[in-house]
Amino acid sequence: MGDRGHFEANKKMATTLIADDWTAQKIEQTSTSAWTKHPETNSCFDVTAAVKGNVRAGGHTMAIAAPDMLPVYNNAAGQYVYRAPVHGEHPLKAHTGNGGMTSSLAQGKRQEVPVGPPVCGAFKARANPPNTEFRRFYERGDLPIQVEHRGVYNRIGWKVDIEKLDYHHYLPIFFDGLREKEEPYRFLAVQGVYDMLDHGGSKILPVIPQLIIPIKTALNTRDEKVICTVLKLLQQMVLSGEMIGEALVPYYRQILPVFNLFRNKNKNLGDGMDYGQQKRKTLGDLITETLEMLEVNGGEDAFINIKYMIPTYESCVLN
Repeated sequence: MGDRGHFEANKKMATTLIADDWTAQKIEQTSTSAWTKHPETNSCFDVTAAVKGNVRAGGHTMAIAAPDMLPVYNNAAGQYVYRAPVHGEHPLKAHTGNGGMTSSLAQGKRQEVPVGPPVCGAFKARANPPNTEFRRFYERGDLPIQVEHRGVYNRIGWKVDIEKLDYHHYLPIFFDGLREKEEPYRFLAVQGVYDMLDHGGSKILPVIPQLIIPIKTALNTRDEKVICTVLKLLQQMVLSGEMIGEALVPYYRQILPVFNLFRNKNKNLGDGMDYGQQKRKTLGDLITETLEMLEVNGGEDAFINIKYMIPTYESCVLN
């Protein structure tokens, strides 16, 4: 797909996300994420309640947190086992058998369950709390945007000229909103990033270092829908100005580990047809497409740095 093709494919990205969510719930009946709000949110008109400080995007917890649930070593069996807790109540009841009620102070033997292989959960979606900077600034009324309702699709109504915006201040805020999955925040963040990249020109390059942390945070949520959104806008950013692809090369160690993790995340349908490829929702193909774009626009050092982080990647330029 050429540069113009990427431009047209991303032009109505935010509206497409809303349409896909509506289709998944109303027609396919496979998702309710578009209509289920965070528990911290009352409605789109109320201010989101504060999230606890120990909850961060991309954070995860151990599967076994309680000390008494840790495995112990069984010398007789020669392996680690889980011990089920002993209940204080004796299993025998009055008038349940011959001889009446019996009791004993002896503790029953704990049931031991062998320890199986641990679950890594590398592909499992991680925490994505509603505490983005974009949500906070939007609810406070500090962003010069509003939803402009149209007959066919919605768009962003900018209250100021986009070319006159301070990109050092606003662009990182909009990028931080890319991990939003609740409306209207997601629509405004995604479409706002696209509009700023479309009109930014030379203003985008100096802001690249400030965009790495929001991009990394969104990717670390390991939510496939969020990752697809970030990948499409990352492609658009590389094509938005000169030297942007080369400016991303020093930050490959921050953004490419998740690429390496999900690179083979494709559907094996046999002789079936995956319609997600046409809509650019197949994660593995989208990652390969993004890597090739980074290599083409990243200069002579791009391939060796991609190869360092993703050893199975093969050059689309040298081969």
